[in-house]
Amino acid sequence: MSFVTTGDGVQIFYKDWGPRDAPAIMFHHGWPLSSDDWDAQMLFFAAAGYRVVAHDRRGHGRSSQVSDGHDMDHYAADAAAVVHRLGLTNVIHVGHSTGGGEVARYVARHGEPQGRVAKAVLVSAVPPLMLKTDANPGGLPLAVFDGFRAALAANRAQFFLDVPSGPFYGFNRPGVQPVEGVIRNWWRQGMMGGAKAHHDGIRAFSETDQTEDLRSISVPALVLHGEDDQIVPIDASGRMSAQLLRRGTLKTYPGFSHGMLTVNADVLNADILAFVTA
Repeated sequence: MSFVTTGDGVQIFYKDWGPRDAPAIMFHHGWPLSSDDWDAQMLFFAAAGYRVVAHDRRGHGRSSQVSDGHDMDHYAADAAAVVHRLGLTNVIHVGHSTGGGEVARYVARHGEPQGRVAKAVLVSAVPPLMLKTDANPGGLPLAVFDGFRAALAANRAQFFLDVPSGPFYGFNRPGVQPVEGVIRNWWRQGMMGGAKAHHDGIRAFSETDQTEDLRSISVPALVLHGEDDQIVPIDASGRMSAQLLRRGTLKTYPGFSHGMLTVNADVLNADILAFVTA
């Protein structure tokens, strides 16, 4: 397996498929998953001739289950370590959910200053801020995230069945048929990671204000969001992100869930490809 060691000694697992001289697309996964969550996209874009890269966030998947550094600053720095190791330039960064926050912080703090970024795509992403505050009245109450932490600490394995079986993919909606393989794959990816990373990651994705990250990004950015996203509601995330980005474009999908990149991969892949080639 391929790993890069970060400055603070963390081993980050990554995948690197396709021709080394091809245009590169780097994928950043959501909480509490791994780079495997991008299978449908990596196979699609690799077949289309792109170089595709994805890594497991620290504490997730096959990367080191370290105690510390489970915050957006470290997530972005770890992504930068992978980019540097592979010598990537003019990269299109695609992030889902927490990975969207990672993309925003990486592009703002590392990618654009180093001249390594061509475009960015935020899919069902957490920025600018999920938590409800006086300045962000459309966010979710802290009690929601405290509930996540309590459920994870009490029985992580059951919690990681309940989430994909219900709101993540919209399988709790009337007339929507659950897909057992999708549910089990979500559980498999989640249970590969460390409980400490997952517990701390809840604060990272819910309480990190990325307003200034979004404002500072100058490359073209595509924001994709499902209108029935029950995990990261669209009004306080996707719609606001598109307004804050200098060159942001918003595309929404009626009825699509938070996990649309998996259950609606054909639609998402085509739209991302159109943006990449534009």
